[in-house]
Amino acid sequence: MGLFNYCDGMKRRDFLTAGAVSGLSLSLADYMRMAQAGQIRSAKAQQVLFVHLTGGPSHMDTFDLKPNAPEEVRGEFRPISTSAPGVQISEHLPNLAKAAKHFAILRGVSHTLAAHALGTQYLNTGNRPLPSLQFPGFGSVVSKELGSPEDVPPFVAIPDTPQEAGYLGVRYAPLETKSTPRMGAPFRVRGISLDQKITLQAAQSRDLLLRKLDTKFNALSASSEIVGGLDEFSDRANRVIQSPRTREAFDISRESTSVAESFGATGFGQSCLLAIRLLEAGVRFTSVSYGGWDTHQDNFARLKDTRLPEFDQGLAALFTTLHERGMLESTLVCVTGEFGRTPKINPRGGRDHWPRAMFVLLAGGGIQGGQVLGASNDKGEEPKEEAITPDQVAATIYHSLGINYTKEYNTTTGRPVMLVRDGQVLHSLFS
Repeated sequence: MGLFNYCDGMKRRDFLTAGAVSGLSLSLADYMRMAQAGQIRSAKAQQVLFVHLTGGPSHMDTFDLKPNAPEEVRGEFRPISTSAPGVQISEHLPNLAKAAKHFAILRGVSHTLAAHALGTQYLNTGNRPLPSLQFPGFGSVVSKELGSPEDVPPFVAIPDTPQEAGYLGVRYAPLETKSTPRMGAPFRVRGISLDQKITLQAAQSRDLLLRKLDTKFNALSASSEIVGGLDEFSDRANRVIQSPRTREAFDISRESTSVAESFGATGFGQSCLLAIRLLEAGVRFTSVSYGGWDTHQDNFARLKDTRLPEFDQGLAALFTTLHERGMLESTLVCVTGEFGRTPKINPRGGRDHWPRAMFVLLAGGGIQGGQVLGASNDKGEEPKEEAITPDQVAATIYHSLGINYTKEYNTTTGRPVMLVRDGQVLHSLFS
């Protein structure tokens, strides 16, 4: 899972908050200035669960069906009604149809990058890729802006992620598990789960020895941002290793059988459950990668036999469990691939790359579930009216978290770069 080869390689609540801070001798003007500077967060989302569908899923066969289009466009699948009035999705997503009241569907999301790597960078950073600059992924930005408890990693990817720290540096890089959990079995992550032959006391002693040796390199560390970042990364890694909270969070065997079974006995389903446990433990950003969506041939058989049933059960359980545990309002969920697929079915019974129309799912963090924003035309070829861009999706993600998406960072060479260069918030998504 996640390791697939590609075919080509001021609202009402703000004023209420202002009233609440009046007892701290802050005037409304003071509060507004601090809020603009990012010193006061007014946001419902406190953490993120990001699902990346590696390979580019077909919008036509999942969340944007066209039952009245010609046969060579509409394909084999039929739409079914959902718990959201007037909203229909694929017949092979029955569990998500029941859970539709929890999430919003963005249709007609559009861009022009048809290569996997470029589309992936765009949807995971909110910035069109540049050859001269590596933009940081959402997880790294959230780690920098919001942080996490010292004994848990701020950004965990299951089993991996295309999101990189970019110009922010290694201290904001993700912890990748490199494997997926199995239902009912303790999940071991190299560097967090101690080997049976190594006690916690031994690990602490080894850490002390390494710290003594590292004092010889203090001068170098002080003069190098790269080394300094590595040193900070290492220090935090040792705190994480020695943290009971983190080790327990990774142990999905602690979940009841009924909860674990609701996600399905698949790598994707159990990864979704693990992601929730990590958020409960204080991890700020978790991501799950689920590949196999690059359906250039046998699109319908591959989707209905494997991809869609696993995806449907795991993601529906994710939304339901977050809701039942009272976490959905404070957790922003984003589900996306890198592009959609061609409306017209090719001679091999597949669909090819199509960035001009795709879907994105958003939930939690103040976003009103059970709605559809945007639309593609009658054949799913392009936006029916105004397009929704990856930049707008990114700006909306940051807005939900109380992060100013127009904020500027400086690269290691001192170059100022706006967090999202061309974004605007999709305000109509919010309740």
